Amino acid sequence: MTTAPHADQVRLLDVQELDTRTDQLDHQRRTLPELATVAALKTRCADLQRVLTAARTTTDDLLRELTKAEADVEQVRARTVRDQGRLDSGSASLKDVQALTAEIEHLAGRQAVLEDAQLAVMERLEVQQSALDEAQAAFDAADTELTSAQAAADTALAALDAQTTEVAAQRATAADGLDTALLALYEKLRAQRGGRGAGRLVGTRCEGCHMELNPLDREAIASAPADQVVRCEECRRILVRV
Repeated sequence: MTTAPHADQVRLLDVQELDTRTDQLDHQRRTLPELATVAALKTRCADLQRVLTAARTTTDDLLRELTKAEADVEQVRARTVRDQGRLDSGSASLKDVQALTAEIEHLAGRQAVLEDAQLAVMERLEVQQSALDEAQAAFDAADTELTSAQAAADTALAALDAQTTEVAAQRATAADGLDTALLALYEKLRAQRGGRGAGRLVGTRCEGCHMELNPLDREAIASAPADQVVRCEECRRILVRV
């Protein structure tokens, strides 16, 4: 039979109240709305980052395509200038003049085709650049929102940490000097009973499980010595008589 000074049993209720408060603070930390907001924004930023990366890749591909198209046009222009120079020099034979004239005509057609292709790439690039700008703006906005949400979450967590630290100090004071066996039993029951190891006897009801004691249990508790640690027959928590 466990015994402990009645005053220690009454003080145990203060310990239980502080432990309950600590559990509540832990629950608040786990279910903090600010953390849910941060998690949602992180997911959104990750999605937008993928869109932004794809837009950048497509833009880079088009830039390379445009560079090649410009190079192709410039190559044809250079060849045309070279052929026209030979033609204008007057040193070419009749046969060469005919050949140069035919090639210049061919190059003109080729240049027109390449310039059309270049223009098409430029138009696609313009559209893609707008898409890239929109993707960048969307990501930047979400990232800014995430930074703000993270700051709010950090502030809320810091407040909870401060409260937890304060409650822990109060708990240490409340538990200081308590009967060792009583405290050990309480800790064991608290681990087994969802965080509550002791409850007040309120009239004929156990505060731990909110069950009414039967007449025999009430009689046994009423006749028990003050230093006897009594237990609820329903939930087996420590019953503190005050």
